[in-house]
Amino acid sequence: MFTGIIEHSGTIESLDLRADGGRLTIHAPSVAPSLAVGNSIAVNGCCLTVVSLGKQGFSADLSGETIAKTSFGAKNGALLEKGARVNLEQPLTAGKEFGGHFVLGHVDGTGRVAHLTPEGENWWYAVEVPDDLARYIVPKGSITIDGISLTVARWRNRIAEIAVIPYTYEHTNIRDRQPGDAVNFEADILGKYIERHLEARNSSSASTLTIRQLVEQGF
Repeated sequence: MFTGIIEHSGTIESLDLRADGGRLTIHAPSVAPSLAVGNSIAVNGCCLTVVSLGKQGFSADLSGETIAKTSFGAKNGALLEKGARVNLEQPLTAGKEFGGHFVLGHVDGTGRVAHLTPEGENWWYAVEVPDDLARYIVPKGSITIDGISLTVARWRNRIAEIAVIPYTYEHTNIRDRQPGDAVNFEADILGKYIERHLEARNSSSASTLTIRQLVEQGF
């Protein structure tokens, strides 16, 4: 589990994609010494497993499902070529401050950057949300974009706008974003659980079991 508080960044050394999977290699000297093969790490919000490790970086395998669901497989505007900056977060450990929100690293889908507009010392970061994820967007609620825990300040016409402070801008790959770029979305897990509970409750019906059927079954 993660919190969406980005503490490290890295750059892509290689991204080898095939129809059924691929491999991603990240140059990340700030975090590599604290990793081990088999560890989990979130890369742009996607939870991956470290399969090989060096002093300056690591590699992770990508499944076909991961490629299909994330910006790693986006055909246009992904900006995920060699040298592209990625957000990195290690899993939450017991006793560590919980600074963001519940993030699982399970990407629900991708959207597109609408604009990144400066306003004073801050920025307005706007992203277009896919239809199937729009129901999870709540004004003033949490959303994960490329692994970053963000708060939706404005919500209209399937565009979520986030007020980005200078620290977040400088310490994440938001500063690299251009309109049309693909980004990873993870909806708030609490909203998804509530939706699933309501669906189950609404679909349940009263039992049609009768006394006669019980008798016929020997009860």
